[in-house]
Amino acid sequence: MKTIAYQYRFYPNKEQVILLAQTFGCVRFAYNSALAFSKEQYELGNKTNYNDWSKNLTLLKKNPDYAWLKDVSSVPLQQALKHLDKGFKSFFKSGFGYPKFKNKHARQSAHYMSNAFKWDAGTKSLTLAKMKQPLKIKWSRSFTGTPSSLSISRNKAGHYFVSILVKEEVESLPFTSKTIGVDVGVSNLAVCSDGKIFNNPRITKKYAKKLAKAQRQLAKKKKGSNNFKKKKRVIAKVHQKIANARKDFTHKMTKTLINENQVISVESLRVKNMVKNRKLAKHIHDANFGEILRQLEYKAAWYGRKVSAISQWFPSSKLCSCCGTMYEGKWSLAIRNWSCACGASHDRDQNAAINIHKEGLIDMLA
Repeated sequence: MKTIAYQYRFYPNKEQVILLAQTFGCVRFAYNSALAFSKEQYELGNKTNYNDWSKNLTLLKKNPDYAWLKDVSSVPLQQALKHLDKGFKSFFKSGFGYPKFKNKHARQSAHYMSNAFKWDAGTKSLTLAKMKQPLKIKWSRSFTGTPSSLSISRNKAGHYFVSILVKEEVESLPFTSKTIGVDVGVSNLAVCSDGKIFNNPRITKKYAKKLAKAQRQLAKKKKGSNNFKKKKRVIAKVHQKIANARKDFTHKMTKTLINENQVISVESLRVKNMVKNRKLAKHIHDANFGEILRQLEYKAAWYGRKVSAISQWFPSSKLCSCCGTMYEGKWSLAIRNWSCACGASHDRDQNAAINIHKEGLIDMLA
């Protein structure tokens, strides 16, 4: 059984829009007040946890000034505290990513457990707590499992989405003897050891002019005015279109690689370090390197494939795939083709993909 999230867009009525806005606001308040309370207590020398935040939230609800916290379901508020607790645990484990206060102008979300919504599989009806009518959801695909939890979100463009978490059986793909090495890059998004190339769609560049025009128009609007807010939504929609196009291309590419190959060898790249290069940061983010690896890993686990991630320090580009000799001389990104002393002529990316393929298979056998 695999835990799968199905996301759908829905269209709330006026009454639901108001309730969702209240819920998002209360969730944000619960999270921010718990984070502020934690900081205050830490400065006094006291450590707090989820139980302390929950007790503090109960006291706030009893305060007449915060009676509006009772107008929404209590489940999303408690889940907001659990998300904060998870954020702190992640911070203490890794040393970075300290929880930040939530902004009302950013993406809004609320998490519901099974006791805070009603699901009717027969009619495909989903009704949230405190709501009289079910949500009008556009069912783009079906699922067979029973929802264990769900998240409601609204992006900056004003679109509403529901993400439903279910457990389902995923059938493994038929075994294939084909293995492959994949070298990701900016000029070509992915070059495979078998010669297959996935061209970089450069989604951001495609919408750059449209985005720049909308941003210039926004700069001429009075901040806080209705026209200012309208133009901000226009810009948000362009950004959403860019994100959707990038996500769609990445899913199609990774699914193709998973369907055709039993073992996929890739480099384990440190994207956070790579984007420190100002000249390449925008292109690296647009290429979606981190998401490519993430999708390959979870899809491989679903469909019975294997991903072999080799060390980021492996010299895949400047190592001759024919004789194993290292390139002599100063190496740079400007070198796209080079020749080895053994007489072999290499395309940088193709050579890297072949070396990654070999090294990935060696790592699996080790």
